[in-house]
Amino acid sequence: MSHRGKPIVNPQVILREEFDDWAILFDPVSCMGYGLNPVGVFIWKRLDGRHSEEEILLDLKSHCENVPGDAGIHLVEFIDDLVRRGLAGYEVTLT
Repeated sequence: MSHRGKPIVNPQVILREEFDDWAILFDPVSCMGYGLNPVGVFIWKRLDGRHSEEEILLDLKSHCENVPGDAGIHLVEFIDDLVRRGLAGYEVTLT
């Protein structure tokens, strides 16, 4: 796991949850859509700037069954993809 700060969603991005626990993220600035499966939605809802990647992984393990051993790697890759697309970032702490 990395120690890059706490991930946070881009506040302009809209989460639209569907009836089957899947969701669509929509960025009105870029007009880009991004599909999320139920695990992605679970993670997205914890990208609030208060949860570290490590805490999100612990939440995932406590709420979901059969979490693979390499889930931490996939979590970081997923968050990195969101950041690359401008859908999320990391909290900034001013000192």
